[in-house]
Amino acid sequence: MGIPVRIHYTLWLVFVLIAWSLAYGYMPHQYPGLSPLTYWAIGIASAIVLFASVLIHELSHSYIAKKNGLLIARITLFFFGGVSEMTEEPQDAGLEVRMAAAGPLMSFMIAGVLGGVWYLTQLLALPVAVSATVGYGALINAVLGAFNLLPAFPLDGGRVFRGSLWKHSKNLIGATRTATRVSEGLSLLMMLGGFVAIIFGDFVDGIWIVVLGWFIKSGAETSLRQTLIGETLTGLTVGSIMTQGALTVPPDITVQQLVSDYFLVHPHPGYPVMKEGRLLGLVTLQSARGIPKEQMAVEKVAEAMIPLERAPITQPGVSALDALQRMARERIEMILVTEGDRLLGVVTRDDLMKTIQTRQEWQLPGPQTTWTPVQVGQVRYCIQCGAQLPSQTVTCPHCGANQPQ
Repeated sequence: MGIPVRIHYTLWLVFVLIAWSLAYGYMPHQYPGLSPLTYWAIGIASAIVLFASVLIHELSHSYIAKKNGLLIARITLFFFGGVSEMTEEPQDAGLEVRMAAAGPLMSFMIAGVLGGVWYLTQLLALPVAVSATVGYGALINAVLGAFNLLPAFPLDGGRVFRGSLWKHSKNLIGATRTATRVSEGLSLLMMLGGFVAIIFGDFVDGIWIVVLGWFIKSGAETSLRQTLIGETLTGLTVGSIMTQGALTVPPDITVQQLVSDYFLVHPHPGYPVMKEGRLLGLVTLQSARGIPKEQMAVEKVAEAMIPLERAPITQPGVSALDALQRMARERIEMILVTEGDRLLGVVTRDDLMKTIQTRQEWQLPGPQTTWTPVQVGQVRYCIQCGAQLPSQTVTCPHCGANQPQ
């Protein structure tokens, strides 16, 4: 489906652990009398079936998301299974429920198919290694589907639960808070049960239950934090929070001057590089560090800067949430807000975090109009899409938004 799939290194650790536990524990108990090599073959094949099933489970989420216009950055398989990384959250409660429910339903479907194949292996008297592998696949998919239906973040059941509350109350924040409290309660019960199991001698299972409980608790808190941030920034554009009149540097001063006169005096993450009113690029502390110390007194900023064609730039009408997600994705601290090669302002991660903190502390609602057009000579910019407009324009010809006069 055009979605990159990444295997996190922790997957290999749990893959070996599952194969080993099946080869030395579960399979000899269920199917005694086989050779060690056969048990290992069954264990490895079963582990492959498990993670292939997890991938299909995640692809079912991604299919519903893409069908409804949401982009999936990638799917990552890791220690606890898998996760579909969306570039944005669904804005509709019904869509969230459908997306979340798709995963467990797919797991139950896989369990049913493998269960049918297992039944055929019994009728046809196929080798035990085959029936053991498909039988385990059917069982583990049924367990996976049932476990994911628990009403706890970040499990699918938690999202179904939140989506149902959201659809009923029309309040995403309230629904998320309620779902988070339920998730934390379940996670604490799981961790308590795990500790009890450890005390009574079931150390391995107890540890697993404690770790899963911690994972659910951590996931619930992260989901609540992400939802709060998303709701706080809803309606805000880059243009409404950017710093206009940002301090700039010329391209012909040395890197040593840049450090001593700018970075050590004004501790900003970077500076736009300007010459005769034209934006050339961006110089950051990281890019300046690329110049060897012995050459800093002679090398110019032009050599250390990120050229405009490669610099992180955006339009003033882009949403603040998109800018924050881009900073996280690209691991950058600053974005230039431009129109062509003209600099309108800059927005930094600190700007965004301070905006989030202030709006949450004062419980400010997202504005309906988030950016007053910037007047630059006889030119200004649309409050909705950021397009350049003539000075007396009433309605943007690009997006149709009415402009304040």
